[in-house]
Amino acid sequence: MVNPQMEEWEDFLKKSFDEIDEALENRYGKLYPLHPNRPAKGETASKSRDGLFNVGAAFSPGFGSEHGRGWVVEVDMVTLAKVPKSVQSEIEETVASMLREKMEAAYPGRGIRIARDGAAFKIYGNIGVKHRL
Repeated sequence: MVNPQMEEWEDFLKKSFDEIDEALENRYGKLYPLHPNRPAKGETASKSRDGLFNVGAAFSPGFGSEHGRGWVVEVDMVTLAKVPKSVQSEIEETVASMLREKMEAAYPGRGIRIARDGAAFKIYGNIGVKHRL
């Protein structure tokens, strides 16, 4: 049985990451060559399968995490080129900032947070699905 609140949350994440992917492609998509096996932006039905970026999140139970369980934000650049750490950090910060804005607009007052958790960003807090994250 599927929880409708969880479906709503997952739909929100999918839509948000697609919009963020589009913004990243527009800003950084021409700066680095695609991996030779990667289709160009817009060539597939899924933004995660084409273009320079694959942005998403995976649930983590939070063992050993500063923030506990939540969704670890993944930002992959699909290129063989060397991307400087400063650019990688800038892109990750951009993703986190855009995601914060979208979460605050969609889920005001719920206490959903996004913060660094080790080397990655994590979404954590109360998404309103039977338990706190």
